[in-house]
Amino acid sequence: MSVTSYMNMTEAIQELRKRGFTANFEFLDQEFRDVDSEKTFMADELTIVEHYRFEGASDPEDMSIVYAIESKDGTRGIVADAFGVYANPDLGGFLNNVLLREDL
Repeated sequence: MSVTSYMNMTEAIQELRKRGFTANFEFLDQEFRDVDSEKTFMADELTIVEHYRFEGASDPEDMSIVYAIESKDGTRGIVADAFGVYANPDLGGFLNNVLLREDL
């Protein structure tokens, strides 16, 4: 996990966008899609560059994780998911197959 820390998910997303992670990724049918360009990416075409986990101090529904992702063609974007019991298990399974930059 990156050493940068953010106060909340909104701050993380804003700062990542300023740093060029501008694609709006969505997870659909076991692939990522850039909503704007409609390009699609499989897990082996992506790398998780950074990720940040936020734990709600008073409300478990505030638990989330933000992923900064880069594709082999240079598309850089963000996807967010709940963390814990509210997480999307399909997205989690997909992301388990995406290379982490720390593994390079």
